[in-house]
Amino acid sequence: MPDSTINNATGTSSTSGTSSVTRDRMQDLGVEQFLKLLIAELQNQDPLNPMDNAQMIQQVSEIRSIVSTDKLTETLSGVQLGQAIASASNMIGKQISGISDASNPTEGVVERVTVVDGVPKLHVAGEQVDLKNVREIMQQEVDSELPFSFDLI
Repeated sequence: MPDSTINNATGTSSTSGTSSVTRDRMQDLGVEQFLKLLIAELQNQDPLNPMDNAQMIQQVSEIRSIVSTDKLTETLSGVQLGQAIASASNMIGKQISGISDASNPTEGVVERVTVVDGVPKLHVAGEQVDLKNVREIMQQEVDSELPFSFDLI
């Protein structure tokens, strides 16, 4: 196996042999895993040669940056879900055609919307249709007869 060197402060790596494998591993590293590695590094540092203040401040800044980015990502995901739900709910009562989750061509009136695993699903003719699989939104035909009547006096 080739020797690898990973700089925890910058997340960069240098490897003799396969550098892309190490970079892929670093990209898969989650926030919690990174923080655990950093804490372990701080706990296990050489007491006779401790990390200097500049390095400590840099690593704390990186932790704050990672946490902020993670929170921003969560917020944007929530906003995106809210917009998708709003778009899907606006389709209730409209005639659509699309591909169902069972890969069947489906056409009909959207009866209701549910959210499954963070994804809005349109219910059409007994099938679930993912919002991204809607092919066409058609104008619904207007009945020539009104459902109510007027009495003129």
